[in-house]
Amino acid sequence: MAFTYEDLKKNHPCFAAGAKNNKGRVHLPVSYGCNIACNFCKRDINDTDNRPGVASEIITPQEAVEAVRRAVELCPDITVAGVAGPGDTLATPYALQTFRLIKEEFPHIIKCMSTNGLLLPEYADEIIDVGIDSLTVTVNAVDPKIQAQICEDIVYHGKRYEGIEAAKILIQNQLSGIKKVSQSGITVKVNTVLIPEINADHVVEVAKTVAQHGAKIYNIIPLIPQHKLSWCSAPGCELINRVRSQAQAYINVFRHCQRCRADAAGIPGGKDISEKLYIRPVKLENTFSHG
Repeated sequence: MAFTYEDLKKNHPCFAAGAKNNKGRVHLPVSYGCNIACNFCKRDINDTDNRPGVASEIITPQEAVEAVRRAVELCPDITVAGVAGPGDTLATPYALQTFRLIKEEFPHIIKCMSTNGLLLPEYADEIIDVGIDSLTVTVNAVDPKIQAQICEDIVYHGKRYEGIEAAKILIQNQLSGIKKVSQSGITVKVNTVLIPEINADHVVEVAKTVAQHGAKIYNIIPLIPQHKLSWCSAPGCELINRVRSQAQAYINVFRHCQRCRADAAGIPGGKDISEKLYIRPVKLENTFSHG
């Protein structure tokens, strides 16, 4: 049986407002490939960028289990094992393979994964069977015209789709996947990147729609202008707070995201053990992207 939403609020550092500084997580960078091209996203392998979509190395599922073993020895307060990239967790088989191994050896650890949702409907049954406790889906728009400005193309079942056509496929799959997974009892969190020039007036509709499909919690991430959206402006505090307040009318809004790397390990904002788990020490610089 998956951990409930109430369990997560007590034991998951990203859900528990009172426990975010004393519960830990280990991110396992097993998923490098991706199947959609978000205009704000720049995946990379390096030791410096402090942002999602970045890791110092890619590891195998077997190496990931060994990383969990070392992590809980170094930091007994770790309660979560997660896969959040650096690519999409469903674009390659390694994330689900990793969680099957973790389920066998660490049944008490919360299993957490993130996805863009393109392949979510067809992998929903396996996600449920593996015993994922918390699933995050990044949904930046539920209007294809808006989504097409954020993600320029997708690769779906071996074929490349662009523009509105790609957006329609992605949105449909995200929402149907969220509905199916949430109906199983798994807690679904939705991330949305707030882009003032593109989706600022649309975020409340995203919040309303994903809540109707079963999402429990919503994370609005302010854009840092870079990559193909370098022409956009960074949202200010007034806009961020206004949009979060609007979304709160439909869904619980998550407000303390640490924007972790795909190989982050330890207690967010506290003890960091990532350089003791992975080959190269992480030397963070003040950069940021989105997962």
